[in-house]
Formats: sequence, structure tokens, C-alpha cells
Amino acid sequence: MNTPGRKQGRRDGGTPVAWRQQLAQRWQAQPPRQQLLVALAIVLVAAALLWWIALAPALSLWREAPQKQRALDLEMQTLQTLESQARMLRQLPQAGRDDARRALEASVQQQLGASGRLQLSGDSATLALTGARGEALAQWLAQARIDARTRPVSAQLSRNAAGLWDGTLTLALPAR
Repeated sequence: MNTPGRKQGRRDGGTPVAWRQQLAQRWQAQPPRQQLLVALAIVLVAAALLWWIALAPALSLWREAPQKQRALDLEMQTLQTLESQARMLRQLPQAGRDDARRALEASVQQQLGASGRLQLSGDSATLALTGARGEALAQWLAQARIDARTRPVSAQLSRNAAGLWDGTLTLALPAR
């Protein structure tokens, strides 16, 4: 029920000072035991808020920091390994297109055997896979990158029911 002279949300049309005075009068009217219990409840709520807002997130971060540091160290180590491999590849002499073709043909026979067929055409080489093991394919890709200085351009690979790889992989041959 609102009366025309009152503002909404305030009792007796009071100001914040009047509101505080009413609160102080009510506090003084309470017995000492109830005052103690209310004060303890306020301290308990304040301590809980302090825990949830300030201490718990900081403790959680402090507990997770060593794991995150190990993960970052491992990632940094991986990046440094990749950087050293890239540096090594840049220092290798440029392979000619004929050398690259021979290296690719030899690596297909050596790593993939009958599960891979290589078709060379112009600036690219296409490898058709039928039932290739994942480890053999990964080793062949690494060897093709290092020995023949090729880079994958496109891949359409899928795993068959036996867990082996089928599909095609197109590589760009080095420039002449």
C-alpha cells in the first residue's frame, strides 16, 4: 500500500540516517544473547563470502599451477624439437625433382609395400593407399618430407573396418 507522501522502499518516509537510527534502536532493544548470535551469524556469512570470493579461487589456482607448468614445459619442448627439425630441413641441400621422385618411389616400396601405389605427374605425386598401417604411413610421411623434400597438399583418408588406412594423399614435389 503506497500513500502519496511516501517514497517506495523506505519506512516512515525516512532518510538513510533515519533508517540507521531505527536499526540501532532495534539492535539495542535486543537481549545481549541475541545480539551475540546475530553478530556471529554476520561474521560467519562474511567469512564464507571471503572464502568463496577471495581464498578458494586463489587456492585452486595455486594447486593447479604445477600441472599447468608441466604442460607448458612439455609444449615448449615439443615446439623446440619442431624448430630444430625445421632448421635441419632448411640446411639440407635442395633435392632436384628427379632425386625427389626416386626417393619417393623407394620410400613407398620400403615403408608401405603393396599397400601404397605412387603416381607421379608434373609438380605433384599422388599416393593411393589400400589397407596401410598407421605407423607405416606416419614413417613414410616423415621420410618423404625429409628425403624427397615434399609437402602434403591434400589428403582424403579414412579408416577401414580393420583399422587400416585407405584413400589418397597428394604431395607437392620440390621445384626444379
